[in-house]
Amino acid sequence: MLRGAGLDREDIASLLRNLRAVVFDFDGVFTDNSVTVDQNGVESVRCWRSDGLGLSRIRELGIKTLIISTEANPVVSVRAGKMKTECLQGVEDKAATIVAWCAEVGIPLSHVAFVGNDINDIPALKKVGLPIGVADSYEEISPFIKYLTRTPGGYGAVREVCDLITHAHSGEART
Repeated sequence: MLRGAGLDREDIASLLRNLRAVVFDFDGVFTDNSVTVDQNGVESVRCWRSDGLGLSRIRELGIKTLIISTEANPVVSVRAGKMKTECLQGVEDKAATIVAWCAEVGIPLSHVAFVGNDINDIPALKKVGLPIGVADSYEEISPFIKYLTRTPGGYGAVREVCDLITHAHSGEART
């Protein structure tokens, strides 16, 4: 589903083809936004395994990936490491972090997508060229996204975004 800015399929496909980086929130994007806490306070989350394959496909295209999380939790680092994706945790200001990271890696914000799901993602969504929300995003982010996935967070939304990018780069736009 397309949202905002009157974009059509070709507009989205063009934005996807021009991407040089994708930044992801973690909770609610890689996960279904739930957490399990054991009696020792150890947290675990549920992630979609094929998201990692999607990330490796876009990295093969030369697209940089980054996970930014407000939470500072070892589970985020472990999952990011397994997917070979850079991860920054304990980030209070995702927008400022994206701006600084893009300056560091030399990528203009207009060539960056951010995938989020909640109101704390709005400032970051406003900074990038392609703001994306997952299917079960909170309604308050709707005015700030250009693309809404068909898949909810934690159920392959990351893979969906990666596949859209892969297909756009191969000329098979599937928005």
